[in-house]
Amino acid sequence: MDPHHVETIAERRIREAQERGELDNLPGAGKPLPSLDRPYREDWWINGLIEREQLDMTGAMNPTMALRKEAHDMPQTLRDVPREESVRAIVEDYNRRVKLDRLRPAAGPQMPPIAKVLDVEELVAVWREHRRLAEAQARLRSEEERRAREQAEADRRAAVWWRRIQRTYRR
Repeated sequence: MDPHHVETIAERRIREAQERGELDNLPGAGKPLPSLDRPYREDWWINGLIEREQLDMTGAMNPTMALRKEAHDMPQTLRDVPREESVRAIVEDYNRRVKLDRLRPAAGPQMPPIAKVLDVEELVAVWREHRRLAEAQARLRSEEERRAREQAEADRRAAVWWRRIQRTYRR
């Protein structure tokens, strides 16, 4: 250490905290900084916030890009819909909004991005298949739970029977 070095207040407080062990076992200790492999961007802090907080930025997107994201997420969105009529209504509503978006006038010399119209029958078929698999898995789980309950009941009865025999022969 340089003899002419004057320890600053910050350096002294860091050193004291290290000596007390307050900086041990912090989250991320010993790991590289997560952003070192990324190129520097002016908006790094907002991108980090969005990623860290897992914010949904669909509302801040261009309407066409929001429709594209919605189309990408559509199969996952439809998984929890209980009825086929509701699935059809959701996809038809999406297609109606896509067609309305295409009617907006283009601004500038470039061709604007276009969201695709989704095939209702294809998505209904995917939904039916997922539904069929989910119902089969639910039946399988139900059957396994029933067997486990029956086995537990049989084990309980056997234990009662065994205790009775032991009591009878102890006397």
